[in-house]
Amino acid sequence: MIDCITFETAHYFGDAIAGQHRLRYKVFVEEQKYDVPHFNGMEYDPYDTPAAVYLTYRDQEGIVRGVTRLSPTTMPYMLEEVFSDMVTFAPLVKSDTVWEGTRLAVDPDLDPEMRRRIVAEMMVAYLEYGVKQGLEQYYILMPVAMQTILMERTGWPVTVLGETRMIGGEAVRAIAPKISPEILARVRSKLGVNEPVLQTAADLERRAERVA
Repeated sequence: MIDCITFETAHYFGDAIAGQHRLRYKVFVEEQKYDVPHFNGMEYDPYDTPAAVYLTYRDQEGIVRGVTRLSPTTMPYMLEEVFSDMVTFAPLVKSDTVWEGTRLAVDPDLDPEMRRRIVAEMMVAYLEYGVKQGLEQYYILMPVAMQTILMERTGWPVTVLGETRMIGGEAVRAIAPKISPEILARVRSKLGVNEPVLQTAADLERRAERVA
């Protein structure tokens, strides 16, 4: 399952918010050597605000092993403020129906098959959240190789927003993946994720009520 966590609902999910910051430190600071803010083994940036939504994968011990962050473009967002030079084919927008996805990270200590499974569930969670919220598309800065695997091979249509550039030794470009129930069904089938994966605080409350 992928937990959908906000600042308001974080108390339902133990220390998952801190856990995702710790995982991001492990991936982006220790492994990828990003020059980004960090404190006490936790990576963060200016877009970790009350508007952010965190999608996290936790193992059976409750340790966060995968994370990505979603942010509304009606607030300041990374592609607009930091990487706007990567967007040359279409203007960026501020819209309730367009959100940004950033900080996708999976624990590098996991075996390759588990890492692939977590990424697949994250992609389905992106679409489940988007459909549930009535979104039309995301903005994502993504390696081209990952886009090929996760979008092109699964039939997930995207709009390419700018030229491909080398960042940290990888070919990267800004894209806008589309969102619809039909795309969700197609991607779910292609990735072999046949059941819903997104779990919200409301889902936990309903489950607790049934048990009670």
